[in-house]
Amino acid sequence: MITDTIDNIQRYAAIHPLFPQVFEYIKYTDLLALANGKHIVLNDDIFVLIQHGIGQTKTEVKLECHRKYIDIQLVLDGTDEMGWKSLTDCQAPIDDFNTVNDVQFFKDAPLNWLTTPANKFCIFFPEDAHSGMISQHHLHKAVFKIAVNPTAK
Repeated sequence: MITDTIDNIQRYAAIHPLFPQVFEYIKYTDLLALANGKHIVLNDDIFVLIQHGIGQTKTEVKLECHRKYIDIQLVLDGTDEMGWKSLTDCQAPIDDFNTVNDVQFFKDAPLNWLTTPANKFCIFFPEDAHSGMISQHHLHKAVFKIAVNPTAK
């Protein structure tokens, strides 16, 4: 898991071959103007989910993990209280891993809460169980999904 400000995002370009494309998209796209929902960036390898609305409480959300995608969760407006726990420490799965939706949920409580205001981001890798959209107020964010094993050449 990584958390930082958008001003430092280029520091992480070498971590994954698709990260530079994501960072260029962030730089040249008016993310605030995108409608709620899924927007394709590079076929199935990169897409962004725009989420806009009132968040949930810490007791309502569940930790989740992914195997196929890395998340870069960028807060555009408001403050998200993202939860985190190492996947290896999660002991209470709610269900089996859903390969179609690339997600598994857990009853475990987060080990850490990350206060993430506008222009900050968190990167969650497959080994990171996480939760987001936690706020009592208006929240607007972009969740980039980046294929762990890209198919695009």
